[in-house]
Amino acid sequence: MYQGSCLCRKVTVTIAGGIDSIIHCHCSLCRKNSGTAYATNGFIRRDGFAITQGKQYLSAFEFKAGRIRYFCRCCGSPIYSENKEDMSRLRIRLGLLDSDITERPISHNFVSSKANWDTFDSDIPCYDGFEPSRRK
Repeated sequence: MYQGSCLCRKVTVTIAGGIDSIIHCHCSLCRKNSGTAYATNGFIRRDGFAITQGKQYLSAFEFKAGRIRYFCRCCGSPIYSENKEDMSRLRIRLGLLDSDITERPISHNFVSSKANWDTFDSDIPCYDGFEPSRRK
């Protein structure tokens, strides 16, 4: 079981189960949303996710049709996002978690879109789009 919270700790969550397909995403949308060189995202099962405190502090932004990002309206921390085309999973930013995790990132994605000042210091694979396991 994983525990997580936003920066101001008004929203807390629990996650039962593992975190799949953890990646460092360098796309311009993730960079804008995180304010950093990349965002580290992973997928969790929707049925294993619970908001344990502060649901009233959540706000949402639909940045593309059917893709909704939920964040704390007090501190702005991303909490989770959903894709209406895949309602069984949610995507989280790993910075949300207060617990140590056992899973590890599998790749850097959208590296052709990376910030020009960013350098890689990792030996995991790099791709110009999604990692091969997510390509359709």
